[in-house]
Amino acid sequence: MISFVLLCKVNNYHAFLKVNLCYFCVKFYILEVYFLGTGTSQGIPVIGSNHSVCKSTDLKDKRLRVSIWIRWEDHSYVIDCGPDFRQQMLTSGCTQLDGILFTHEHADHTAGLDDIRPFFFRQGDIPIYGHQRVIANLQKRFDYIFELENKYPGAPSVTVNFVANNIPFALGNKSVIPINVMHGTLQVFGYRIDDFAYLTDVKTIEQEEAAKLKNLKVLVVNTLRKEPHETHFNLQEALDFIALLKPEKAYLTHISHLLGFHEEVQKTLPKNVFLAYDTLEITI
Repeated sequence: MISFVLLCKVNNYHAFLKVNLCYFCVKFYILEVYFLGTGTSQGIPVIGSNHSVCKSTDLKDKRLRVSIWIRWEDHSYVIDCGPDFRQQMLTSGCTQLDGILFTHEHADHTAGLDDIRPFFFRQGDIPIYGHQRVIANLQKRFDYIFELENKYPGAPSVTVNFVANNIPFALGNKSVIPINVMHGTLQVFGYRIDDFAYLTDVKTIEQEEAAKLKNLKVLVVNTLRKEPHETHFNLQEALDFIALLKPEKAYLTHISHLLGFHEEVQKTLPKNVFLAYDTLEITI
């Protein structure tokens, strides 16, 4: 319930009138996006690297493995949970997890699945969403999570939800549109929620899939480095993709140390394009 007070004048007397508005009359569906990690598979700094970006003291040059936390009303979801998931949950202050959307099965997007345990202990089975191939991969690597009989005490459990191309699905009171993209030769899902879309590990995308990304307020897309790469957008490819889609704003993620210093790269970008960084929060 929302309450506010109006000052009214009646018969030359001032009176305060309390007005109540129920949420059925006034609803706010602000989508909050928190960047849990914006780095590539090795993160930044890379172990043992003497590269100048890895030695940077700028906190925006420190990047955990790529993931975001999405919130609206009382709903709370993450896209991907890589090997830094535990640290990311502690840093962000996330205490509620309504589900995990997986883009694909690579370790930098999935290796933190075991760390859902604290959420499972408080909430019960955690819903997960992904392509059938991705779920099958997780069942092999984290078999103890999926076991139904003779389950190891303390192991978490999940509820499986398969995602298929061209079939939107519900998260709470919102609809999610899966976006089919190619990570080299591997199929990967991006996701659109309202006027927000999140695409990571993209190298190519068909026109019919790009058509699902019209009229975005915010697009998040991967940008590995400046030089070409076999399975990821480089900087120019990402900028060309953004120019094609024309979102109001775009944020670059899945960034390696080879892209350069955050502050220097940001100066070269179009005015509506931004380098994302760990702990960045935006609203849509």
